[in-house]
Amino acid sequence: MKCQPCSVTNERRSANYKPNIWSYDFVQSLTSEFTKATHKERAEKLKNEIMHIFSREPGFSKPYIVETITNLGLSNVLHKEIMDALESITIDLNNNVGFEEDILSDTALSFRLLRQYGYNISQDIFAGFIGETGLLNERMDSKIDPRRVLEIYEASHLAVDGEEIMEKARAISSLYLMDSYLDMDDKLAKQVSSTLRIPCHRKVQWFDVKKQIHAYEQEDNKNVILLELAKLNFNIVQATHLEDLKELSRWWKNLGFIENITFTRDRLVESFLWTVGVACEPQHGLLRKCLTKVVTFVLVLDDTYDIYGSLDELMCFTRIVERWDYQEVDQLPECMKICFQALVTTTSEIADDIQKEKGWNDDISHFLRMAWADFCKALLMEAWWYKKRHVPSLQDYLKSAWISSSGPLLSLICLLCTADGNSKELEDKWEDNEDLIFYTSLIIRLLNDQGTSAVELERGDAPSSILCYMAEASVTEEIATEHMKDIINSAWRKINMELQSASIHEQKFVNLVINTVRVCHFIYQKGDGFSVQDGDTKKKIKRLLVEPIQL
Repeated sequence: MKCQPCSVTNERRSANYKPNIWSYDFVQSLTSEFTKATHKERAEKLKNEIMHIFSREPGFSKPYIVETITNLGLSNVLHKEIMDALESITIDLNNNVGFEEDILSDTALSFRLLRQYGYNISQDIFAGFIGETGLLNERMDSKIDPRRVLEIYEASHLAVDGEEIMEKARAISSLYLMDSYLDMDDKLAKQVSSTLRIPCHRKVQWFDVKKQIHAYEQEDNKNVILLELAKLNFNIVQATHLEDLKELSRWWKNLGFIENITFTRDRLVESFLWTVGVACEPQHGLLRKCLTKVVTFVLVLDDTYDIYGSLDELMCFTRIVERWDYQEVDQLPECMKICFQALVTTTSEIADDIQKEKGWNDDISHFLRMAWADFCKALLMEAWWYKKRHVPSLQDYLKSAWISSSGPLLSLICLLCTADGNSKELEDKWEDNEDLIFYTSLIIRLLNDQGTSAVELERGDAPSSILCYMAEASVTEEIATEHMKDIINSAWRKINMELQSASIHEQKFVNLVINTVRVCHFIYQKGDGFSVQDGDTKKKIKRLLVEPIQL
């Protein structure tokens, strides 16, 4: 028998979230002609032509070829060619002995590309460029092309702890770009403004691919074969994503869950967009589906602990999740019973789907149950702070908040969907990547706080990192926000080290985990991209999931 909907009574708080704007019927009505075999055959033919052209390009131009291919969303299509080019670039860098301005730009781009792909290249290649006698110094000539300085600024975001040359490069280049901003043409000024907000290393490449394709189309020296391949590949990948979304929309509807809970966010399509940012490649369909299911429940549980439940109810719910049984479930309000039942069902589905695709006999559901329990315990701690009107120190807050960010849950799904081997090997790989998981989760929390703290403070939610530091250090919101940015930058340097130290077999997992942070830089850059649907998130959904590129 269908239960009564769980409504928000006078005793319950409300976040007044707007209803879902993407109806089931609308999602199911979306179609794409680019699922046809003829389009894939054409793409394969274009790929072979480009591979032939790529092999003939001289070495000095390879950094720009790799950058162009990556910007056009073709790194998955031409991965081997990119890796071969990067090997060639390392040789070219070792042979460069001069420090002219044009080499500075080439070196910066090469450095960034190599580090983004996990190469352990030394900062010392910039030693001759930076300092009192180098081109890049505090008294830099205003005639230096800002585009070259922009490449240095971009490269500096691949720095790791202790790299003084790169930190100095970042400080000098950012100051130069800001000082010369008013003298730039409109196109360059927009590019600089965008990069100063979020450098390319911290962006989701696929989220910008349509813009990059249109920009490349306007270039005089464009390669028409590469352009056609980029357009066709985008539409083929989009068609794959669309089929994934429609399947998930049916799952969400058949779960019969969200219509019975009125206090939470119904954000299936936004959750799916988030997973596209993590893993856009067609072969990661299972990962996108599992991540989407997890993200939808992260939102529901977050709202349950933040908005709906009393402290006693939340303590009871947390115990139930820890034990993963129904012993105390009758003590919960009806909607929280429904929530737990749906969580159990969905977790079992995720485990079964992964085990089936991997061919594993070992039951992996215990990994998921433990992760959900840790997540709920962290949410309970924050609910306790709110109910007791307690503002913790920043250190105490972050001890819980990196887990409540959902980062460990998301990383676990990435691991399970990409790993090989048995349960013991999974545990070993998890332990080997604990630092990566911690620092990415920390950034997710801090970005979330920056995007949502103003609304949550007005609503009276649990304290955020910004509020904790304001109270602890007796500083303004502006100073506290800058302090969080410093922590984020420090954490990124730790992440960069993890990227460099990862083996070639670990690169896939490491990059997926890093992508969870990149998505959050987008989602929270102008507020809360989950709660507020009609801003940049809506535009991105239409561009990436609904509207193909005209060939």
